[in-house]
Amino acid sequence: MKHLGRRFDAYQSFLLGCKTYWSGTLYPQVRQECDHDSNERSLESIDEASRESVTFRYYAYLERHLQRMKYSGRYGIVPMHEPFRSELEKRLNQPLPDGLLTLEPNFVPPAYFTEIDIHQHPGGTCGDTLAGVVYERGSRSMWPGGSKDRGLHPRFNAVVKSNCEPNRILDMGCGFGKSTQPFTFDFPAAAVTGIDVSEPCLRLAAATAFEDQTRNIQFQQSCAEETPFSRESFDLTTSTMLLHEMPPKAIRAMIQESFRLLEPGGYTIHLDYSADEDPFNRFVHYGHSYRNNEPYMRPLNEMDLSGAFCNAGFEDIVIEPFEEAPNALSAENNAWRFPWVVVKARKPVN
Repeated sequence: MKHLGRRFDAYQSFLLGCKTYWSGTLYPQVRQECDHDSNERSLESIDEASRESVTFRYYAYLERHLQRMKYSGRYGIVPMHEPFRSELEKRLNQPLPDGLLTLEPNFVPPAYFTEIDIHQHPGGTCGDTLAGVVYERGSRSMWPGGSKDRGLHPRFNAVVKSNCEPNRILDMGCGFGKSTQPFTFDFPAAAVTGIDVSEPCLRLAAATAFEDQTRNIQFQQSCAEETPFSRESFDLTTSTMLLHEMPPKAIRAMIQESFRLLEPGGYTIHLDYSADEDPFNRFVHYGHSYRNNEPYMRPLNEMDLSGAFCNAGFEDIVIEPFEEAPNALSAENNAWRFPWVVVKARKPVN
């Protein structure tokens, strides 16, 4: 990936340092100030307390504007890539082996995904030709402590391995391939397919796979709710951070499509976010949804996800916490973190 210079590195490092302060120092103070009434803890009481907290207002301001600055400041990701547009587009449009990338000429991404700049990504990931490159760069500082750690995906794949040894894997909402390629490492005998609605992301995913000489992988432009594949084409359908970017109606359709695509006995396993019943955890999670342009986080958290899998025909449905980094679930960890969960279900054999 293109190195953008010392000023860019210094700027992004400064922002990540601010975010580390935000998550590790401000967040515990917000909890102390806004979640002190043990007798009447509720979303409403915590929200009311937050309105009197200067610390919370500072916390909320930083959450919103550090993300904005990451993309759009003077040395933000978008303007700093612009001088290299021709070079980057040449890479994205390079000739690829047959079958590695399939794009649909008349494909229209769903409105629920394009009508808002999710993550505050300017123009979203379906617009500009460099949107995939920008998204990849932005993923390196998605959360404090995870800026250079790609261990999230091997950790998730270990969960998959504990349940099955898939031979035909469909990664739904694969983005630029960050979640897809690790499957080829951890399941080298498997055929891996990644689908996404974003052409810029898919072009980057395919170019990266080609340059890395990744075998047994292909990418296809498609919605997760309705794919071009025949029934029982896979023994694992999966996604990483996709569910919270879909409204409940689309999630239910995706679950039903997963059931159609899986062979009997196949698994559907997803990594996403869902806050527990603790009022403060929900308050923080719902606030993040609002401040980071993630409108479907709260509906996902409030829908009957287990019921949706059950209604589609799945069994052995489990939703459990996921430890995204060492000691992340420790009681001693007081820093802000995403409420990661793994969602697992199995298609009955009969």
